[in-house]
Amino acid sequence: MSRIGKSPVTIPDGVTVEHKDGVVTVKGKLGELTQKVEDIDVKIEDNVITFERSSDKSDQKAKHGLYRALINNMIEGVTNGYTKELELVGVGYRASNQGNKLDLAVGFSHNIVIDLAPEVKVETVSEKGKNPIVKLTSHDKQLVGQVAAKIRSFRKPEPYKGKGIKFVGEQLRRKAGKSA
Repeated sequence: MSRIGKSPVTIPDGVTVEHKDGVVTVKGKLGELTQKVEDIDVKIEDNVITFERSSDKSDQKAKHGLYRALINNMIEGVTNGYTKELELVGVGYRASNQGNKLDLAVGFSHNIVIDLAPEVKVETVSEKGKNPIVKLTSHDKQLVGQVAAKIRSFRKPEPYKGKGIKFVGEQLRRKAGKSA
């Protein structure tokens, strides 16, 4: 049996969870999220959610832990939220934002302007002598990760000098340059 799927999820104060017609809705102080649930029975009793499967088929085994993790991430998101930080490493690399528009200058002949989803809040930090940092915050873990990966894809870090857009704390595999 799935070790993750077996463990119950506790619902904190201020969060409401509803299960209707195969859709789980989670509402909290930061927003509302929904997730469609198939083949798994969801039981909500006294602020505890348990997940049970009807058979030991491999697809149900896979979905058992998956749906438990997704619902747990939704509850965590509407209570605390999620944050991803990206660092722009390179000479002349800049980031600025106006509302939910992110403007990146990362070595191309033109700036990259991105309109972000209204659920994602963006903040840019530029200190003299340090690399610019882009902070993305949202209550949806999947959305904030997808937006961060999209921004990183504009200029991935290269292995020789380490220039590019990387996650804060990401370890890059560096290569040695030419040997003279």
